[in-house]
Parts: sequence; C-alpha cells; structure tokens
Amino acid sequence: MALLDIKGLKTHFTTDAGILQAVDGVDISINRGETLCVVGESGCGKTVTAMSILKLIAMPPGKIVAGEIMFEGRDLVPLTSHELDDIRAKEIGFIFQEPMTSLNPVLTIGEQIAESLRRHEAVTKKQALERTVDMLKLVQIPNAAGRVHHYPHQFSGGMRQRVMIAMALACRPKLVIADEPTTALDVTIQAQILDLLQDMKERFGMAVMLITHAMGVVAETAQRVVVMYAGKVVEEAPVDELFGNPRHPYTQGLIRSIPRIDLDAAHKTRLEAIGGSVPILINPTPGCRFAPRCKYAMSICTEREPRLREIAPGHRMACHLGDAS
Repeated sequence: MALLDIKGLKTHFTTDAGILQAVDGVDISINRGETLCVVGESGCGKTVTAMSILKLIAMPPGKIVAGEIMFEGRDLVPLTSHELDDIRAKEIGFIFQEPMTSLNPVLTIGEQIAESLRRHEAVTKKQALERTVDMLKLVQIPNAAGRVHHYPHQFSGGMRQRVMIAMALACRPKLVIADEPTTALDVTIQAQILDLLQDMKERFGMAVMLITHAMGVVAETAQRVVVMYAGKVVEEAPVDELFGNPRHPYTQGLIRSIPRIDLDAAHKTRLEAIGGSVPILINPTPGCRFAPRCKYAMSICTEREPRLREIAPGHRMACHLGDAS
C-alpha cells in the first residue's frame, strides 16, 4: 500500500471571473521512503496539489470539490482543520517555498521549532529546547546552542531554509512535502539544501514529495517524476525513463529547455523554449490543454481530452499521440 495515494483530486477557487480549476482530477501516489518530484511551469497546479493534502489553502475561496487523499489508508479530505492538526508536522511535514514569510518574525527560531515538539510529543520545555538544538545541528547550523535564541531576520536565506527543514523534520514525519525549497537561493546554496534533504531522508527513512520547476533538480533527487500541466498530470515515470524516453510533447519541451554545458560549448545551439503560456483555468476549452502550444496537435486534440494511461510498466502519459501508437 502506498504511503500517500491521491485519486481524482479537484481543488477549485471562486473568483470574480468564475471558478478557477487549479487542480482538476490529479492522481499521485508516493511510496514509503521514496522521493517523488512534481514538476511543471508556474501556474500548473503543483503547489495547490501539495497544499491541498493538509488543507493549507485558503477556504474560501479555495475548496476541494472532488477526490480523495489517502494517507496510510485514511482519507484526509473529510477531516476538519482541527483533526488535521494531529497529522500536520507529526505525520506529514511541510517545507514552504519562502522561509522569510513562513517564519514568524517576532518569535525566535527555537520557539518555533519547539512548538511542534511540545504539541505532538510528551516533552518538557527544556527537553523540547534540547531537541531543537539537536535538530539545528543536524541541518548544519553553526553554534546551534547560541543561534536557537535568534530571530529569523538574523539568518541568511540559506540558513532560514535550513531552519524550515529542521522545523518540518522535528517530529520525524513519515512524509515531507518540500515546495520549491531552493527558490531564490544561489546555485551553491541550492546544492547544499538538496544534499541536506537527501541526508535527512536517509537518516529518518521518510518519503519526500518535492515540488519544483527545475528539471535539473529532478534529475539529481527523484526516483519517480510526475509532470503537471494546467491542473492535470500529463506524464509520470521513473526518473531514468523520463529523461531517457520522454513521451509527452510538454515533457520533451521541458527537457530540451535544460542548458547542456557538454553540448552547447561545442555546437553553440540555441536554448529551446516552449512557445505560449499556461492557459487560464477559468472555463478551460475542451480537449487537451496543451494543444495550443503543441507542434504535434491534431484535430482530436481540441475535441477530446486525452486520458492518462500506462504506456509502459510504471510509465503513464495523457496524450492522443500515445493513443494513436
């Protein structure tokens, strides 16, 4: 049984212009101890999917209108926010995209990490502080015993992200959702954060759901990859299969947009871009949502939505080209 199994998830938002179908029928599963990357352009529904798991979206205007989110065999969708509090941080940790806006500026980082420990585990204030210092050491923050009393503004961007990781892992959750944890960090710090996540995953035996738009990050960290476009899953495969044999035109475009130092230096090739932009998901047009940007589009692509189906063991794709083959 999968640790997390999302089936037919639909999360919509009420706007003045109509209903925005941010996530529209998503199926994703994560196994114990696995790193699954969810990748796609900004606006494709990655973050909304991740935040829907723990109902971290604003309700209203957001609402989960259909589907189920099974965590260890228990559906999280019917649970109230109060009931989910017993799962948040303890069973499922969440690393937010921007630590400066996610950390409370008027509380020390020690107080913020210790809060989840005191809520979910039978520890005293002193024990919680000691474990907080231990977590800061694990995420490689120098002088952890002294810095535990510092405030978020006293840390650099990379150090704040380490604090967020310590906070998410303090209760040793079974699953950690990392929402673009390397955004706005320079490449050296990005590599350090990814290495740290991998080390923590192996140390605690947890599963990781990594949200990103960087295909290079996917290649380095994932066992399996889910590609999303316009609120839907368009391809899913093991990481080697996805990079070695991408089948969906959108996935092919994402991979071709990655700079290749080994090839570009010799051939001076122009970096390829996917034309157009992600569609507005209010009253979307019938058919495949990628069709207006796809160079392989056929008449059926604008008439009928492609179904997500298995085209090889562990490899799924939603494209009429695959249906034709």
